[in-house]
Amino acid sequence: MGFQFNHVGGGTKTRRPITLHMKYDPQCESPSCYLVSDSDPSLSHQMSLPQIQAYIEAENARLERDSCQFSAKEIIIKVEYKYCPNLTIIDTPGLIAPAPGKKNRALQAQARAVESLVRAKMQHKEFIILCLEDCSDWSNATTRRVVMQIDPELSRTVLVSTKLDTRIPQFARPSDVEVFLSPPACTLDGCILGDSPFFTSVPSGRVGSGSDYLYKSNDEFKQAVCFREIEDVASLEEKLGRPLSKQERSRIGVSKLRLFLEEMLQKRYINNVPLIIPLLEKEYRSVTRKLNDINQELSTLDEAKLKEKGRTFHDMFLTKLSLLLKGTVVAPPDKFGETLQDERINGGAFVGADGVQFSHKLIPNAGMHLYGGAQYHRAMAEFRFVVGGIKCPPITREEIVNACGVEDIHDGTNYSRTACVIAVAKARDTFEPFLHQLGSRLLHILKRLLPISVYLLQKDCEYLSGHQVFLRRVASAFDNFAESTEKSCREKCMEDLVSTTRYVSWSLHNKSRAGLRQFLDSFGGTEHSNVFNNPTATVLSQTSAQEKEDTKSLPDVKLSHVASGTDSSTSTQTTETKLADLLDSTLWNRRLAPSSERIVYGLVQQIFHGIREYFLVSTELKFNCFLLMPIVDKLPASLREDLESAFEDDLDNVFDITNLHHSLGQQKRDTEIELKRIKRLKEKFRMIHEQLILRQAIAYLVVYRRRG
Repeated sequence: MGFQFNHVGGGTKTRRPITLHMKYDPQCESPSCYLVSDSDPSLSHQMSLPQIQAYIEAENARLERDSCQFSAKEIIIKVEYKYCPNLTIIDTPGLIAPAPGKKNRALQAQARAVESLVRAKMQHKEFIILCLEDCSDWSNATTRRVVMQIDPELSRTVLVSTKLDTRIPQFARPSDVEVFLSPPACTLDGCILGDSPFFTSVPSGRVGSGSDYLYKSNDEFKQAVCFREIEDVASLEEKLGRPLSKQERSRIGVSKLRLFLEEMLQKRYINNVPLIIPLLEKEYRSVTRKLNDINQELSTLDEAKLKEKGRTFHDMFLTKLSLLLKGTVVAPPDKFGETLQDERINGGAFVGADGVQFSHKLIPNAGMHLYGGAQYHRAMAEFRFVVGGIKCPPITREEIVNACGVEDIHDGTNYSRTACVIAVAKARDTFEPFLHQLGSRLLHILKRLLPISVYLLQKDCEYLSGHQVFLRRVASAFDNFAESTEKSCREKCMEDLVSTTRYVSWSLHNKSRAGLRQFLDSFGGTEHSNVFNNPTATVLSQTSAQEKEDTKSLPDVKLSHVASGTDSSTSTQTTETKLADLLDSTLWNRRLAPSSERIVYGLVQQIFHGIREYFLVSTELKFNCFLLMPIVDKLPASLREDLESAFEDDLDNVFDITNLHHSLGQQKRDTEIELKRIKRLKEKFRMIHEQLILRQAIAYLVVYRRRG
C-alpha cells in the first residue's frame, strides 16, 4: 500500500480484523484516511496515519486485557491515495498453534476463536486469500491447513512465504534452496493462484519521528524494502551458486507480489466489464419500470379509482384465502409452513389436567411444514387422537361418600345419582380445557392465512404497495372476524358441554351397556382388593362373612326370578332375603361395601365415556360449521361491509392520501436520481469496454504487422 498502518511486533498483535477500503484518487499525494464509527457505519471521522495507528494499537491492548482476547467486529478504514488501486484489503489476526495440555487451555481457546474468525472471513467466494506461511519446510502447513478447509484447491489463494531473510541462512545446501523455491507438486496440492509461492522480506522498524522509530518517512521505509529485496536475491544466488532465472526473480520480494496482485485485479476488472454492462442495463430497466409504477400510482389518487382498487384487492385477497384452505403449493412450505412442534409452541398444545403431552411423533404428518387447510386438518386430527384416548380419572372412596349426601325426603343412598354427580363433574373438569385449547390452536392457524395470502398477492403483483393504512384496516378486520367467530363457536360448544354435564340422559350412554353388564357380572368371581387400581383408595383389609355373602348374592338377584311364579316357598324366601340384603347394603347402609364401590365405578365409566364420545363428535362438527365455514361464506360480506363503511365515513384516512402524495413524490425524486446515476455508470462502462476492445484490436494489428 506504500505506508504503514497496522500494529506489528512479537506475539499476537492484531486482535480485530482491519478492513481497508482503498480508493484511487489522483489528487491525494499522501494517504487521506477515514475511520468508520463502530456504533454508526454511516459516520466516518478523518484521521491522520499516526492517529489510525494509535487507535489500532489501543484496541489491541484493550482486547489483550479482555477475557475474550479477540473480537470479530471489524475496524473499518477508508483510504484515498494516488498510489493505490480500487480494492478492499482485510487484515485478519494471525493463527495460533498452542501446545497441548491442560495448562495451555487459555491459549487453546484463543486459537479456536482466531481460527473461527479467519474462517468466517474466507467464506466469501469473491475474496482472494493471501495465505502467509512462516516456515522453511512446505510440509508444515500451519496456515495452509486452515485455508484449504475453505478453498481446498487453493484456486483463489496466493501463497506467500514470509521472512525470507531469516530462512536463507538456514539452508546448508543448494538443493535445499531449490526445493524451497520450487516445491514439488506432491507437497503443494491444488491449483495455486499464480502457480507457485511468493517469497518476501520486510525490514523491521517502524515509521515515525521518535527515538524508537527507525524510519523517518514512508518513502524511507519503502526504499529499505527495495534494498531488502536486492539483498535477498543476492543471498539466494550465492547459496545456489548461480543467477536466478526470470521466473524465479518474479516471485522474490514485496514489489513482485504487489505487481502480480495489481495485474490480477486489472485482468479481473477487464474480464468483468462486459458482464457489468448487462447488469447495469437490467438495473436501468428495473428502475425505469419502478418510476413508471410511481407515476401510475400518482395518477390514480382520486376517490373513484381508490375505491375500485380497494374492492379489487378485497376480491383478490379472498381468492388467495380460499386457495389456501382448499390446498396449494405456491407458498414455500419451509418459509410459511409449521411443523406440529412449531404449531404447539406458537398456537398452544393439547394438555390435560395431568399436564402430560402426547409425543408429536404419534400424529400423522407431524414433521411436515403445513399451512392452510392441511394444517387445520392436522390440528383437528390431533384433537381427536388426544381427547379420544382420555380415560375416566380415578375415583376415591371419599368422593363416592361425599357424592351420596342426603335426599330431600329420605336419608338413604342413591348410587345411580352418586355415579351421575361424579361422572359429570369429572367430565366437565376434563373436557373444558380442551375446548379452549382447540379454539386457540385453530384461531392461530386461521390468522396465519393473512401473511401467506399477502405473499401470494405480492408474488402475483396484485399487492397494494404504499397503501399501508388500508392494508392494516383489512388485516384488522380479518383478525377481528376470526376472533369473534372463534369465540362464538367456542360458546356454542360450551353450551353443549354444559348441557351434557348438567343432565344425564341414559340413552346417550347405552353404547357401553354390554361392557357394563359384563363388568357387573364379574362380581360373582374373585374379589379384588383394589377395584380402581388407585393407590389412594381406602380398602378394607377384612370383610365380614355377611359382606362377602352380599357381594356374591348381588348379581344373582334377577327380576325374572322374582316374577317367575315359583311355588317353592324356599325359593321365595331366598329371593326375599336377597332383596332385603340388597336394600340393606345399598339403600340403608352408609358403610361402602366393595359391591357398591364397583357399581358406582361401572356407572361413572359408562357415563364418562358417553359424554366423551358426544363431546368429541359435537365439538368437531361445530368448529367445522361455525368457525371454518364462516371464513368461506360469511367473511367476504363482512369485509366488504367494513370497507364500504370506511369508504363512506373517511376515505382520506383509509388510504392516507395526503401522506401518500408526499411519500410517492419523494420516491419519484429518489428514483429519478438513481436512474441518472445508473445511466452515467452505464455510459462510463460502455466507454471503457469500447476502449478495451480498441486496445485489443491495436495490439492484434501490431502483432500481425510484426509477423508480416
